Amino acid sequence: MTTIQRFFLAALPRRMGEAMEKESRLWKLRCLTCRSETSIWDAGGIRYGASGKSWTLRRCLTCSRITCHDVYKKD
Repeated sequence: MTTIQRFFLAALPRRMGEAMEKESRLWKLRCLTCRSETSIWDAGGIRYGASGKSWTLRRCLTCSRITCHDVYKKD
């Protein structure tokens, strides 16, 4: 768990923190090179109350390359 995740979990009421973690786990990062997927929460981020799709440039946790990743909510 990253420092920012610990901060928000400590600062927010327990129920809201749990909802934030649950929703962040629904959001996925998919590497466009190796196609591996990981949740935003497992990658150290928070995505709560968001909508839409986007992309980001980051290091893939699987292939270790710096590549574009799709950011989307898995239903």
